[in-house]
Amino acid sequence: MKLLPLDSPELIELVAGWLGKADNYKWLDFGNGVQMVSPITLKIMTQRNIHLFRAYTADHGDVPVGVIGLTNVDRHFKTASIWAVLGNKRYGGCTREAVSKMLTFGFTELGLHVVNAWTVEINIPAQRVLEALHFKYIGRQRQCHYIDGRPYDRLLFDLLATEHQDV
Repeated sequence: MKLLPLDSPELIELVAGWLGKADNYKWLDFGNGVQMVSPITLKIMTQRNIHLFRAYTADHGDVPVGVIGLTNVDRHFKTASIWAVLGNKRYGGCTREAVSKMLTFGFTELGLHVVNAWTVEINIPAQRVLEALHFKYIGRQRQCHYIDGRPYDRLLFDLLATEHQDV
């Protein structure tokens, strides 16, 4: 598996295409109710130091199959949030390793102390990924995420650098 920087127009277009699909963006929140991002917005986001995005490949492959991001990176407080989207659903199972690799990068290269994540209460596969990577459940935001007009809770998780075990 490789983590590839979003440094080409083609890769940015591919990732923005994944993020533009309803079955992906319904789980996301880029702030202020923004769930979809255009290629231009994604390009701008890649240039800000509070975001770090990588496309990831499947095992032993070179073709990107998903995207992972560290957002709200705060180098003073040593915190960030992590999220991932599997763009090509035929490669289920790759996301856990991609998240692990991004966590390793965040903890070792960026010097982060804690990474947090949230998932919508009905997104069981995302919860399983976080639990498999030793994230701790820390709480719930009630009825704050809407999918098709229906409110859902967000489940909150975090992981300290000392708890991370690379996969």
